[in-house]
Amino acid sequence: EVPILEEIVIIFALSIGVLLICHRLRLPAVVGFLATGVLCGPHGLALVKGIEDVQILATIGIVLLLFTVGMEFSLQKIIKYKYYFLVGGFLQVFLTTSVCFFVSKLIYGSTWGAAVFLGFLISLSSTAIVLRLLDERGDSDTPHGRLVVGILIFQDIIAVPMMLLIPLLAGASEGFDSAHLLIFIKGISVLSLMSYAAFKLVPKLLYYVARTRNRELFLLTVLTTCFAIAWITSSVGLSLSLGAFLAGLIVSESEYSDEALGNVLPFQEIFTSFFFVSMGMLLDISFVAHQPIYIALITILVVILKAVMAGSGAIVLGMPLRSAILAGVAVSQVGEFSFVLALSGMHAGLASEYYYQLFLAVSLLTMSITPLLISLSNRLAQTVDQLPLPQKIKTGYNFFPEEAGNHQKKDHIVIIGFGLRGKHLARAAKEAAIPYEILEMNTDTVKMEKSRGEPIHYGDASHRSVLSHCGIKTARVLAVVINDPVASLRIVQIAKDLNPNIYVITRTRYFQEVPPMFQAGASDVIPDEFGSSLEIFSRVLEKCEVAQELIFKLTRDLRIEGYETLHWHSSDEAARQENQLDLKQSHIHTFQVSANSSFVGKTIVDNAFRNKHGLTILQIRRSGNTLNSVEPSTKIEVADTLIVVGSPDQLKMAQNLF
Repeated sequence: EVPILEEIVIIFALSIGVLLICHRLRLPAVVGFLATGVLCGPHGLALVKGIEDVQILATIGIVLLLFTVGMEFSLQKIIKYKYYFLVGGFLQVFLTTSVCFFVSKLIYGSTWGAAVFLGFLISLSSTAIVLRLLDERGDSDTPHGRLVVGILIFQDIIAVPMMLLIPLLAGASEGFDSAHLLIFIKGISVLSLMSYAAFKLVPKLLYYVARTRNRELFLLTVLTTCFAIAWITSSVGLSLSLGAFLAGLIVSESEYSDEALGNVLPFQEIFTSFFFVSMGMLLDISFVAHQPIYIALITILVVILKAVMAGSGAIVLGMPLRSAILAGVAVSQVGEFSFVLALSGMHAGLASEYYYQLFLAVSLLTMSITPLLISLSNRLAQTVDQLPLPQKIKTGYNFFPEEAGNHQKKDHIVIIGFGLRGKHLARAAKEAAIPYEILEMNTDTVKMEKSRGEPIHYGDASHRSVLSHCGIKTARVLAVVINDPVASLRIVQIAKDLNPNIYVITRTRYFQEVPPMFQAGASDVIPDEFGSSLEIFSRVLEKCEVAQELIFKLTRDLRIEGYETLHWHSSDEAARQENQLDLKQSHIHTFQVSANSSFVGKTIVDNAFRNKHGLTILQIRRSGNTLNSVEPSTKIEVADTLIVVGSPDQLKMAQNLF
């Protein structure tokens, strides 16, 4: 018999059922693994006897988790989110840790080390859960999404020094021992020397291994690097986790980091699941059953504390109240690294069994309710936004009304968002000499584009005052090209309320987001899903060498069908129906010009294709080449192939002319 195999089969089989239920309930996978541990552990059904074997697998999971975090760490990410990372991340961790420290020290009388340790546990959030939810909702590139990503990156990095400080905190709890400091200094010295050698040797090793094009050898080399460095750091008195993180950093410096990450991730996900299962095994159900109200109260306090601290960081950054609330709610749960810290802290004597059980119960609850909290965060933000708070807090301190636009402008375009679409629109408006104003929530973009002379301003367009200062009441067109569907909907509603005659065009990601936009008053709605599908469709057909006229016809038909499905609205409904009717009745045909044709030697304008015959020339094929740009001055030559569009009657009459 192989006992560990029996344990693995039980855990995997139970995990499948639990994860299916979690998927139906839209609960994160981490919650499913923790619940699996609770069920099969000694306090549940006691299906798993060899808990020590599971903990060994869990240790491997921790090592691989920190290894992948190190590999994903990059200076480019920090530069991209530098303000959110440095200010938002630091303030969230510092403020949360400080509040927890004072509460634990003053109210519960904890030791200095234990109080700081509690702050560490509560300050970290779940990167895996939050990033997945942001991606599903399409919020990753919104202002609050960028802040959340910056905070999570900071937390992932600061978690490593936190683990490094656990022995010192334990020493402080015991009445600080200088031996701890000696071990710490010794470990740092050995670590520095090893790091220098590793950064020189590992990239070269990976280069030679990659040249063999042997996938198994490459994977073995990467895993050996990970476990070897983790083992060395552990042998000098430091944690395995720190060594694994360092190994990931070393590999990330090579050009093979993406390949290494792709190979290691499946192993990391499997072994990390054992870690969360092992944590669930430690949760005593009877502990939760005896004091559910107290646990629920602590959970609520933790969520509020984390949301307020993260939101405060957003306010300091000058972000609007709405973005601050959305970001705060997103990071209000306890994270994966907190479990790693908690286990190390319990072994170091920083937490008693009682507080460890309380931590597990509260953490599991905060993770479980995260999807619900994030889904309700927009309603909460709108409710709080209606309160009689200072306007500066609502709109953000980076918004200055006196600079927010030219109040004398009339019939201008207001562009919300200055990504790729916003830039294209601004460029077109500039070339057409149409005045425009831009509102953007990225401070770096505002600063850079303002220096280039763009009429761009920082501000949250979902506030009346911000739109008013951009002259929305006298604007002709409002173009909403941001990634936040909830904010877009609110902007459309406010704009139509302030200026009922304004033409509002907005983009959405999916078809299902279109009807609410029209109901809010949008004049036109462009779903990304529709445009991208047509582009992919036409390019695939081109690659398959399908005739251009057939591609044009199919694309035209799909576009018409798509507009009908979307109940497309136009400011001139009669004109829209007439144009759509013309398109439906138009056909495409190919004619080859014979030597006897009266069109030969004459230009398109001389032949009066449009005025006299009702035909429009789309393309001309000549000597194997395609003339996509057909000008009025283009001459028709013998053997030219003309691709024309017209009604069936017009095409039939034209046959004798070629």
